[in-house]
Amino acid sequence: MSTETSALPASANTQSIPRWMSWLLVAALVYLLLAAVGAIGSGFKAAAGEDAKTLFEFASNPVIALIIGVVATALIQSSSTVTSIIVGMVAGGLPVAIAIPMVMGANIGTSLTSTLVSLGHVRNGEEFRRAFSAATVHDSFNLLAVAIVLPLELLFQPLARASEWLAGLLVSDTSMSLGNLNFMKAMLAPATGMMKDSVAWLPGIWSGVALILLGIGLILMVVTQIGRVLRTLMEGRAMGILRTAVGRGPVSGMASGTLVTVLVQSSSTTTSLIVPLAGSGMFSLKQVYPFILGSNIGTTITALLAATAITGASAMVALQIALVHLLFNLLAIALIYLLPMLRSLPLYMAEGLAGLAQRNKGYVAAYIGGVFFALPLGLVGLSQWL
Repeated sequence: MSTETSALPASANTQSIPRWMSWLLVAALVYLLLAAVGAIGSGFKAAAGEDAKTLFEFASNPVIALIIGVVATALIQSSSTVTSIIVGMVAGGLPVAIAIPMVMGANIGTSLTSTLVSLGHVRNGEEFRRAFSAATVHDSFNLLAVAIVLPLELLFQPLARASEWLAGLLVSDTSMSLGNLNFMKAMLAPATGMMKDSVAWLPGIWSGVALILLGIGLILMVVTQIGRVLRTLMEGRAMGILRTAVGRGPVSGMASGTLVTVLVQSSSTTTSLIVPLAGSGMFSLKQVYPFILGSNIGTTITALLAATAITGASAMVALQIALVHLLFNLLAIALIYLLPMLRSLPLYMAEGLAGLAQRNKGYVAAYIGGVFFALPLGLVGLSQWL
């Protein structure tokens, strides 16, 4: 309830703006997003030249790379933002093998938002239990997905191989080649040129470092604003899709979760919409479950869009890591949701956590602080010590 009321002033403020102007603003923000991603790649190259990979030696351990993704996304509250930054980093020299665990970590970190939203129901015991279980089924699934897929990736590299093959098809095919989209480079040149010029006065590698920070800051601002504008434009439509499709079955729920997330460009927004409805009893946990999995798929569109900003030799690896995000979520659904022996495990985990949280609110603070911050940072310290 509190989420809905807090959104009212923003909607009211934007209702006076014509819809065509809002769509024009979305287009301008997308342009800035692409320019910012390109700036991050250019910044890394300027800061380290051909030795850019040495900047990422601290994350050579896949566990540390995973933790970076978790903590960064938990702090920023947007997997779309973090994966867009990772795309730019890959274009600047970040090895794909390091980027893949970071992307997986982003999936875990983004589930913090829905958990925080569920706290709005904390005064009503039964309502809070339903809301908290709906929120933590997202956490439970993503944690289980990483626990299964990351070891598989380290042993057999299914995501790296499949994404490289798909990226090769898209980049090498003349009809679809992202590398041949030279108009993209020309279109983005004015914005990227202005950003480069704004930091060119700094000496040595500091101009590259400043360009990286500028690109990251711009992505943070742009993704937030895109989500806000699209949420205003699509709020009624997205809620209509949600209300009519979620209760019709798993396929419909997953498809609606994907569609709503693409419309609002934020899985955090999507899950924040469904958690209050689950808390009120409108949807059961089993109905919410596939919808949330659909949001995991829908959120990958931002990284795929960001990858189109990269041209030249880096185009393929940038597209590859964006495809990794999509393939990881599809593989996780195939391995967990489609296998009867694993399908119910996230539900049991979420219901168990909700039962504990309903009895003692201290478990909520311990869970949030432990899963998203203390445990990840502890693992970083342990891996460094070992």
